[in-house]
Amino acid sequence: MIRFGPAGIPLSCKGRTLRDGISDVHHLGLTAMEVQFIKVNPLTRVVQEEEVNRLPFEVPQQLLVEVGETTRASADPAALRQPLKRRQNVTGLTWSLAKDYADLAQTRALARALDVRLTLHAPYYVDFFGSEESRDRSFRQIQWAGLLASGLGAGLDVTHLGFYGGGSRADSIHELAQVAKELESWLQKTTEGVVHLAVEPSGHPDVFGSREEVLELAHQIKGVMPVLNMPHLAARERTAFSDPVQLKALVDQFVEASHGDLYLNFSGVEFYGPTEFRLTPIKRGSIRFDTLAEILADRDYDVTVISSSPLLEHDGMYLKLLYERALTRRWTKKHAPPPPPKPPTVPAKAVPPAKVARPTPKPKPKHPAKPAGKPTRRPASGHGSSSSQRSRGRR
Repeated sequence: MIRFGPAGIPLSCKGRTLRDGISDVHHLGLTAMEVQFIKVNPLTRVVQEEEVNRLPFEVPQQLLVEVGETTRASADPAALRQPLKRRQNVTGLTWSLAKDYADLAQTRALARALDVRLTLHAPYYVDFFGSEESRDRSFRQIQWAGLLASGLGAGLDVTHLGFYGGGSRADSIHELAQVAKELESWLQKTTEGVVHLAVEPSGHPDVFGSREEVLELAHQIKGVMPVLNMPHLAARERTAFSDPVQLKALVDQFVEASHGDLYLNFSGVEFYGPTEFRLTPIKRGSIRFDTLAEILADRDYDVTVISSSPLLEHDGMYLKLLYERALTRRWTKKHAPPPPPKPPTVPAKAVPPAKVARPTPKPKPKHPAKPAGKPTRRPASGHGSSSSQRSRGRR
């Protein structure tokens, strides 16, 4: 199955709640949506008296995401499934798209009823090589995004892994791989295997996320999903992926690493300096979806295509239209009626070569006939001849 949807609440949506956005996505004919968990407002406090002996997920008007101290080492997944006790510290979130887990459950039910697949993007600012506080905050924000994704029924916690460290590139990649492994393990325990970590590439060369790094991470750590972010890869590799053979090889690599469930992010992109780029509407960008649509029309795996264009749902519907055109061309070519059979050819009889007509010869002219009369007597030789001459002379 293939799904299309925007990265966030549609721009044309009249309401601004998450459920309004899901309903609007459905009415537009789209079937996917990437929820944006961008602004994080955590608050750590002591458990209140009316919350004692309640499970953290059952507290009304609260999105509790941690029980205990607010450090990565003490964020125990099991504590979220145990009743709250007096004098415990809890950390809650203030999020404009949901007020508590019951609200998330209603949104999850609506998305399932309308057949809209949800995923969730964690906050964009990530730094695992900064201060200890920055490192812990980056961990916790991705963990909190996983909890919200679980409440929404979203299967992916999408994120990137931030800048490289100050040491060698190989050491930074190794350490970030350990970070991803720890996060995926935490998500598996906390969400009971519902949510997986999805790592996307980056368009900046100073940030973890080249094609090889993301694919290798997915191969090394079980459960980690690679995100085929086309504009970021195009900016990273400075290519428009216009060659169908090159693009097919790229798609096959990500399909293999994601075990047949491709998560794809698309928008237009414009290149500037060596490390500068900007996301644009699809029709204005340097990369085109037409060639990719032809490849997806011939697929045998599931795909979710998310429009991260500034036009969001408008370009999401445009991507769907391009795919449907490619699918129609493929179907027409595959099911075209066979050409009518040619009539059997009968071998022609051998015709003898035509005789060349020779010109009829003209008849030879005959000698003219002698006039009728007495035959002329020739004079006799001797005396007769002289006597006749003499007689003619006398006359």
